[in-house]
Amino acid sequence: MVERLARAREALDSVVDPEIPVLTIADLGVLRDVRLEGGCVVVEITPTYSGCPAMNVIALDIERALSSANIGSFRVHLTLTPAWTTDWLSEAGRLKLSAYGIAPPPPNGGRRALFGESHPACPRCGSEETETISAFGSTSCKSLHRCQRCREPFDAFKCH
Repeated sequence: MVERLARAREALDSVVDPEIPVLTIADLGVLRDVRLEGGCVVVEITPTYSGCPAMNVIALDIERALSSANIGSFRVHLTLTPAWTTDWLSEAGRLKLSAYGIAPPPPNGGRRALFGESHPACPRCGSEETETISAFGSTSCKSLHRCQRCREPFDAFKCH
């Protein structure tokens, strides 16, 4: 049983967010639980927001990964409670976002960012002298900014 769960978790390590492919679903905090119920492996996932279009692809990718790993009986359970928060991003995920060119949200709720007291640091040069171009970026979970030092535009992952 323990071995089966370990194999399931290992298989899930290959599942990435289709919108930000440098992040695994574990990095993102979307993967909430992997457990056995009876003889069935249950994978619990929570979307970053209730209308996230990537969740269907993620669920299919989970099914493919578990099938390829010969896990046996499994099901994917989508839960909306508790609601996903950027606090669930792993530290490794935050580093991966920055290396990918997306400013990660500040840890622990990012209270200052929520109330507009600060702008995200530029993921390219590290400057905190940035400006918001648009509250909406390339996807619903990101906003668009520009660095005033290097002048490069960049996405920032929104706090929620």
